[in-house]
Amino acid sequence: MSVDSQRNAVEDIEDLISKEESYSVDVRSKISRNNVKLRSRPSKRQGKSDSNVEVDEKAVGDSIIPGTQGIYIRTWGCSHNKSDGEYMAGQLSSYGYKITEIPEEADLWLLNSCAVKNPAEDSFYNDIRKAKELKKYLVLAGCVPQGQKRHPLMDGISVVGVQQIDRVVEVVEETLKGHSVRLFGQKRKNGKKLGGAPLNLPKIRKNPLVEIIAINTGCLNACTYCKTKHARGDLGSYPIEDIVERAKTAFNEGVAEIWITSEDTGAYGIDIGVSLPDLLWQLVKVIPDGAMLRIGMTNPPYILEHLEEMAKILSHPRVYSFLHVPVQAGSDKVLYDMRREYTVTDFEKVVNYLSDKVPGITIATDIICGFPTEEKDDFAKTLRLIERHKFPSVFINQFYPRPGTPAAKMKRIPTEEVKNRSRELTQLFKSYRPYDHKLGERQRILITELSHDGNHFVGHNKFYDQVLVPMDMDLLGKTVEVDIIETGKHYLMGRVVRETLVNMPRLSLTSKEFAAKDANSTVSNICIL
Repeated sequence: MSVDSQRNAVEDIEDLISKEESYSVDVRSKISRNNVKLRSRPSKRQGKSDSNVEVDEKAVGDSIIPGTQGIYIRTWGCSHNKSDGEYMAGQLSSYGYKITEIPEEADLWLLNSCAVKNPAEDSFYNDIRKAKELKKYLVLAGCVPQGQKRHPLMDGISVVGVQQIDRVVEVVEETLKGHSVRLFGQKRKNGKKLGGAPLNLPKIRKNPLVEIIAINTGCLNACTYCKTKHARGDLGSYPIEDIVERAKTAFNEGVAEIWITSEDTGAYGIDIGVSLPDLLWQLVKVIPDGAMLRIGMTNPPYILEHLEEMAKILSHPRVYSFLHVPVQAGSDKVLYDMRREYTVTDFEKVVNYLSDKVPGITIATDIICGFPTEEKDDFAKTLRLIERHKFPSVFINQFYPRPGTPAAKMKRIPTEEVKNRSRELTQLFKSYRPYDHKLGERQRILITELSHDGNHFVGHNKFYDQVLVPMDMDLLGKTVEVDIIETGKHYLMGRVVRETLVNMPRLSLTSKEFAAKDANSTVSNICIL
């Protein structure tokens, strides 16, 4: 199997949930029983229930002892969702629940959904059906139930809202008693929306070397094709000091890499009177030598006014010179119909400025093929845009009408034509090799991941290029220098120059345990090039 076929995705692809990890934090004292709504439905044994407590045939009142069951957690979607899933796993583990990777062995399934694409949502619904067939207790989370509260398939099933993940133990406990609990709402303070659940919750990281911090939730825009706004709502940013404190805690726990994420990192702080650069300058102060910071996806409108500061930050030695900036289309007409609030010129200003001021920077982008109003000449403009810049990472997506969005009401382009455009763009993307000029270079990389082929570890250089090295259990979480001996479409192959090894004490978890943890994790890829 080729390395190309086993590549790791660069950004915003669903991550893995790790095995059980113990935490010393006791969340029981933080669990509130206020505002729990118990829904009623007919009892499967008695025909109907005359109480306001939902009855399940598997439950016998309070005879089930919470905290003794196995929980299977599956997460779809973006890195924000990954972080939410890790927080929920951490809270449940600290309360005593066993987090299991084997769904059949679990007593309860916690399904953390994504509403961005049809395939992810379909997979989520299929797992609901499977859980019902296996008679598993079920709790739903993520953007799908938040945005479609009345979907018939979710009737009578417990839900924890995206802003209520700090109460997941409560919801699981009530569900195991046979109750159906639904917690939704917006967290607010002094009339302002908050970023969400507290950042100081216990967490089981999928990758113990990587900490994902959601710096804000929601967004300012309302793209015509997107359902995220329905689920995550308006922009709500965490205070700078909370984010910095979370980063410091993570580094103290042995993390080597911080990812900051949100629905749009560029919009961070607009609601609380600060900006993304304000946050980043504070974060770089607490990054130790040998550790790195990765900045998550940002849309063009909110990064334009900060280009000078962003260029300085992306040049910092402890910040990856990498930025994910979705364009979605190369036509201003289509962008207007998508309600993206920028032009192609705006997007190229971001790309060109950062490329000039941060030599070697990696810029990844997204394209939607077949938006309803995209005509052939519009698509030709998209092809020319990709041809001009030859982005090393392009996430190519076919348009999917998301129910409830304005674009879903538009007349669709025939499916076969959409597929043809996707294939044509994919062929263009495959026609160039962005890394061949790096053959023979000596690079410094931070090694944090296990490759999908199981035979290599994955490190990233300053530009977040993937560099594969032979698996050596002494390398995890360390910075090494490598000679680039091979290049592929999506990766570089490195040979470690051992005398330059920079030893950094990291996790108490052994390298072998890390490899087993990563290899046995559950994955559902929803973003395909």
